[in-house]
Formats: sequence, structure tokens, C-alpha cells
Amino acid sequence: MTAVAEKLAARLMPTDGGATVVTLSGDLGAGKTTFTRALARAFGTEEDVTSPTYVIEKIYLLAKGPFSKLIHIDAYRLNGHHDLELLGWKELLQASGNLIVVEWPEKVDGIIPHDAINIKLKVMDDDTRTITHDFI
Repeated sequence: MTAVAEKLAARLMPTDGGATVVTLSGDLGAGKTTFTRALARAFGTEEDVTSPTYVIEKIYLLAKGPFSKLIHIDAYRLNGHHDLELLGWKELLQASGNLIVVEWPEKVDGIIPHDAINIKLKVMDDDTRTITHDFI
């Protein structure tokens, strides 16, 4: 998990078009928050990255790399993209220094940018995950 997150971090660069969005799909316990934690560590955060399930959104300052903030959103409890808009989604997307990670993107279908990086995590057994992604 850490190796894939570090590989992604090495390839991510802000664009002039706004924030960079990464989606994480997978069943409960597949490792979405673990992946986000590894990504945040790759960008130098020393904060304890935990699941935002109950607070929906957490923001971490990044100490190194091209992004200034990692916005971690758990859409599991949201009822569609309108709920995400209430969190200031449009404003978050405008800042090119934002790296936005969205867990459970299928819950907010229709609002995720078409150029988002999509990662799927699948539990194989207690210690093994399969990770599929669309980044090179």
C-alpha cells in the first residue's frame, strides 16, 4: 500500500485547472484510509491521518511536495453530490495547491471531475489487497 501511494505521490503535479482529485473505492476495511495516510506521509505530513467517516472532511497541511493541503473526504454518509457541494466542493476544486482524496466516490457520482485519478482496493485476505488504478 505504501509503495503504491509513494509511486502516485512522485507522479502527482498540480495543474493550472485547479485541484488534483484522487478517488478511492473499495469495501469497508479495504485500506482506503491506510492509502490516504501513506500518501500524506509521502508529502511530509506528520499529523495522525485518521478516517473522516464521522466528520466527513479533514484537512492536512503538507510539508513537502507541490501541494499545500491534502483534503480527505469520506463520502460514505453523504446522500449524493448535493451534500458534497454543501462542504464547499466547488471552492476546494479551484485551488491548484489542493490534493483532494475522496473515499466512496460512488456516493457522490456526477460531481467528481473527469480527470480524477481512480484507485480501487480489494481485500484478498486479512493481509493482502489488490490495488488497481488508472495512473501511469
